[in-house]
Amino acid sequence: MRVMSGFRSILVALAMVLVAVSAASADSGRIAITIYKGGWIIGGSGGSGTLTFNGRKYRLSIGGLSAGLVFGASKANLHGRVRNIRRPSDVAGVYGAAGAGGAVGRGAGLIVLRNEKGAVLELQGRQVGLIANLDLSGLVLSLN
Repeated sequence: MRVMSGFRSILVALAMVLVAVSAASADSGRIAITIYKGGWIIGGSGGSGTLTFNGRKYRLSIGGLSAGLVFGASKANLHGRVRNIRRPSDVAGVYGAAGAGGAVGRGAGLIVLRNEKGAVLELQGRQVGLIANLDLSGLVLSLN
């Protein structure tokens, strides 16, 4: 029994070290995106952007859908940081959010999103347009 307990303790310690090493090897980059959003009940969004990672720039494409109470149209220029990535392709993926918001004319925004690979986007910027939403949204980022 003692051997099994000791073995289990060693496995737990090894797992904790692997998680710590994995998190320590993750890096961060800068991101700037422009998203156009519009809809009536069901909404759509699209746009483009740039990821700057380890001194290189990568072009991004953006698309998405919203379902719920959505009406109007807007344009958002967002910029910020992307954390917890090891390579540029880690930014690509589906980012989901549920929320409420709106803009009439100009508005400021701040959002934090996470994808299935663990990449975290911390974005801020301005939204211009007339839009109101209470919806579930999905945003897809892909590298060009």
